[in-house]
Order: sequence, then structure tokens, then C-alpha cells
Amino acid sequence: MSTAVHSVPDSHAPAGHCANCDAVLTGAFCANCGQEAHLHHASTREFLHEFIGHYVALEGKLWGTLSRLLFRPGALTNEYIRGRRVRFVQPLRIYLTLSLLFFALLKFTGGFEPALEAKPGKAGTEAVATVAEADHEQSKTAAETAIAAMERDLKAGAPEVKEEQADNEFGPKEIEGLLSGWPRLSHQWHMFDELPQERQQKVFADAFYHYAPYAIFCLMPVFALFLKVLYLGSGRRFGEHVLFALHTNAFAYFIFCAMLLVKVSVVDFALWCWLLAYLPWAMRRVYHRSRFGTFWRWIVLMAAYMICVFVAIAVSAASGIMTLH
Repeated sequence: MSTAVHSVPDSHAPAGHCANCDAVLTGAFCANCGQEAHLHHASTREFLHEFIGHYVALEGKLWGTLSRLLFRPGALTNEYIRGRRVRFVQPLRIYLTLSLLFFALLKFTGGFEPALEAKPGKAGTEAVATVAEADHEQSKTAAETAIAAMERDLKAGAPEVKEEQADNEFGPKEIEGLLSGWPRLSHQWHMFDELPQERQQKVFADAFYHYAPYAIFCLMPVFALFLKVLYLGSGRRFGEHVLFALHTNAFAYFIFCAMLLVKVSVVDFALWCWLLAYLPWAMRRVYHRSRFGTFWRWIVLMAAYMICVFVAIAVSAASGIMTLH
């Protein structure tokens, strides 16, 4: 029977070998796998330290990334292409973080809709009631006049116009007829059509918040493909176009987040101006084309990409119909 004592090594003491890959340690980090040589016990304090150090990046990585991303269009992309990468947050991480933050704010702040005006006081309420009553009387008179005119039109032969409008109408029944060849889609549409309007809107909203972030993320290669076509012969690799797409779209998410949080007309106007000027400025700095060459490429890029975004958002919202059961 062995009496050897197996002691637990002190995690704070310098280790001769890496605890992860067992390679010989020659510095503060393992030269083989990159893990830290000095490990700490798992604790709440250590977890918070790791979170702040790697995600908030108090040592300057986050702030250096954001300063170039927000105030120097195209500079962050150029730094990454030149190989200066360790000092900045990875492009995919900064994009995913800002996109997640944007959609979370969009959901919990109610989007870009203007805030409702404050309710009037007692005197204001009485004035509003008086105006509303007068408007009601005027509306009632106008409605009676319109109904009388419609009755005269119907007696004068308006059924032909009504029949023509019915022939041009494209409603739920026509949609269900188009889907008759797909039983599953037809069944889901029938279920959706039977829901009240409030429930239909909720289905679309829930599907948008669930699927739109993934759909727009999948458009990053499409954005890069447009750039590839627009800058044929530039010598840029497709991955460099993807890098540019991640950085510029991350900037757009940051600006939209600022608009959702700071709902001041002057600030919103300034942010919109910077958003519009940012992309052509970044394109010129990264791709080194003339002002005119950059301008027409920017117009084509924005037109094509906005169509793709619109389709992606529409498909994301409509996909909620397939989740009904």
C-alpha cells in the first residue's frame, strides 16, 4: 500500500509546465497554446476580473477599437489588413456585440417610434373633449354626405366599378389559392388568417426579433460580394471585403443604438449625417478610388444592399407564420 502524498499544486506559484498542454513554460504565457502561466482559483472575483479584462477591455483594446471605428472611417480595417490585430477587438466579436445590443435596445425601447405626448391636465382635457365633440359632429355630417353620394353612385350604375375593384383585389383568399400546391404553407397561412389583427402583429414582431439578427448577419457575405464586384481588379481578397463589411455594419449598429438611447432631434440629425457620410469615406480610405468613383459605387452598393435588407426583414417577419401550431 502506497503512502505517497499527492499534493495539489499552488495555482498562484509559477508552473514549470503548462497546465493545459504540458509544454515547458518560458514566460507569462504558454508558447504552445497561449494559456496564462499563472492560474488563479475559480472564484467570483476571478470571474469578474476575466470578464472586465477580456470583454470590457480596460487595458485599452476596446477603447482603441471604438475610437478608430467611430471617428476614423476605414482606419480599423486598414490596421487589421496591415497585420496590427492584437491591439484591437476581433471584427466578428465587435460586430456580434453591437448587433446584439442593438436588437435588445430595439425590443425594449419600442424602436424608433416617437414618444407619446404627455396627457393634458383637467383644463386641457375639457378643451380636448370640446374639440373632439365638434370634430365628431363634423365627421358625422361628412359621413352622412359620403354615404348618400355612394348610394347615388350605386343607383347610377356603380356596380361595374365595384366589380372591377373586386377583380383587382388580392386578399387572403387569393394568397391561400396560390399556396394550394404547398399543403404545409397553406395550412399555416389559414391558421394565421384566422387570428385577430393584434395577434397577427405579435406573430410578426416576435419572428422579427428572433430571426432578423441571423438574417442580417447572413447578409455580410452578400455585402462583401457587392464590394468584390464593384472593385474588380483592386487585388482585394474576398476576406478583406468581409472584414470591411463587419466593421462598417458594426459602426451602423453603434449609431442606431445611440439613436435609440438619445432621442434628441438635433443629436439624431447629426448621427444620421455621420452615418451617411461614414461609408463613402471609409470606402475611399480602404479602396483608394477617386471621389466620383467612390460616390457611384456607394450609390449602387446602398441600393442593392437595402433591397437585400428589406427582403431579409420581410422574410424574417413572415417566418413567424410557420411557427404557429
